[in-house]
Amino acid sequence: MRPITIGLLREGKTPPDKRVPLTPKKCIEAQDQFPGLTIVAQQSEIRAFTDQEYRDLDLEVRPDVSDCDVLMGVKEVPVAELLPNKTYFFFSHTIKKQPSNRELLRQVLAKNITLVDYELLTDEQGGRIVAFGRWAGIVGAYNGLLTYGRKHDLFQLKPAYECADMEDMQEEFFKVKKLPAIKMAVTGSGRVAQGAMEVLDLMGIRRVSVYDYLYLDFNVPVYTQLRSSDYNRRRDGRVWDTTDFHRNPQEYESTFQNFLPVTNLLIACAYWHPAAPRLFSEADTRRAHFRIDTIADVTCDIDGSIPTTKRSTTIQEPAYDYNPATATLEPAYSASGHLTVMAVDNLPCELPRNASRDFGRQLIAHVLPHLLAENGPDEVIRRATIATGGQLTERYQYLADYVAD
Repeated sequence: MRPITIGLLREGKTPPDKRVPLTPKKCIEAQDQFPGLTIVAQQSEIRAFTDQEYRDLDLEVRPDVSDCDVLMGVKEVPVAELLPNKTYFFFSHTIKKQPSNRELLRQVLAKNITLVDYELLTDEQGGRIVAFGRWAGIVGAYNGLLTYGRKHDLFQLKPAYECADMEDMQEEFFKVKKLPAIKMAVTGSGRVAQGAMEVLDLMGIRRVSVYDYLYLDFNVPVYTQLRSSDYNRRRDGRVWDTTDFHRNPQEYESTFQNFLPVTNLLIACAYWHPAAPRLFSEADTRRAHFRIDTIADVTCDIDGSIPTTKRSTTIQEPAYDYNPATATLEPAYSASGHLTVMAVDNLPCELPRNASRDFGRQLIAHVLPHLLAENGPDEVIRRATIATGGQLTERYQYLADYVAD
């Protein structure tokens, strides 16, 4: 393998992100697996793994990593910190033409930077090979129960971000035994939903079929998993086709009204396309049959699949109330008739050590072999490369108008 040095960047976004692409132990594992690879960490006071933890494993830690061949971060690199002629890996949040990151992509082009976006790293079937989604689901479901417990004065769970790690967080699960016989719906079938259900299962909450959820009563709290076909249908009455739903979401309508009279807590984990139907309307929240009083919107699409998600929330202030009568937002837990919404948009940051370990495992298994291939980065890396040589790559030419003056 050709010699290559990877520099782990200090996160520069505000609020700070404590995650890291490779933990100290994962750095050693990667160097052992790929001879010729050297990993250097940039000094950081905010990282969940301290500089000393890297040094304890004889890894180099220094203020400047500008001489490294590849620079890896997690969140967007601040524009002022971008180094010309470098190869970067991070979540750029530019592929949907997000206005806040337009200047970031402009400067990537102006500075002749090669930008590889983790979100675009896929296998041949188009499935993502690295993601923090599982941890968004884990923390999202936990926050949903935390919010419900606080709203109804049932129990006080310690916030996830105050827990040292997942094991510490699990010490809180016993408090959920005070939960009454409510019904919870988890939407989605991907990594995020799987993470959410992992937590509910560990809490001992019983999983039931969609049919039983709709039509049976229980004397214990239960949850069900809802796939797209459970709460959408084609407008013309044709048989359900999952592939067609993803290709033509505008041809479908929501049937989620079936779940409104029986659901107390909604944990929304399903990917949503802007052309797809919303789960319910704001008008629905004013109807007598609307039973949901707490929503953990893990997807956090503002004004998206959950119309009451009007803004994202912070880790320190994770919830707000939606007043159905006035369609306005108020402080969390301010009135019994309100709908309480948890919409933290950076949930994996609450368990940064666990999330970083998992991400590093995926990087070593599914990304580094393609980056460090004998003949240079292969097709997996090329597919995820948004820009190189001062130009957008062919696959991402659709961003040309986004970065135009």
